Amino acid sequence: MKEIREVIESKAALMQKGDAEAILSYYAPTVVEYNLAPPLRQPGDRPSLTGLREWMAGFEAPPRREVTRLEITTDGDVAFATSIDCMSAVPRGATESFTLWYRVTTGLRRIDGRWLVTHEHQSVPFEMDGSFRASTGLTPTD
Repeated sequence: MKEIREVIESKAALMQKGDAEAILSYYAPTVVEYNLAPPLRQPGDRPSLTGLREWMAGFEAPPRREVTRLEITTDGDVAFATSIDCMSAVPRGATESFTLWYRVTTGLRRIDGRWLVTHEHQSVPFEMDGSFRASTGLTPTD
């Protein structure tokens, strides 16, 4: 489980460094990805280096990602992990930062001796009051 924790935490640390190529080195050649941005499922077999670089360029500095409440379950060469993550950044052209807490489920497989991400799902809850607004103001204590 230590190796899996290192994969997840290293990806988060590399985001703050803005190292898109190193982040993607933790992904398998084929990945199912559901991230916070539309569409409902990300197209292609693996995350796009160009897309990740362009997304990070939308901020004054690379976003900070903190992984909390990480729980890992393994069975042989397959694992999944859940966490509550926090992203904070200043959008390019803005004067103030934002902080967003969101849920992450990560599926991993040991491939050629390395744990690699094969499935990643990020989400925020939405209000069930008929407005369907994303609940972006939640924190782990909510």
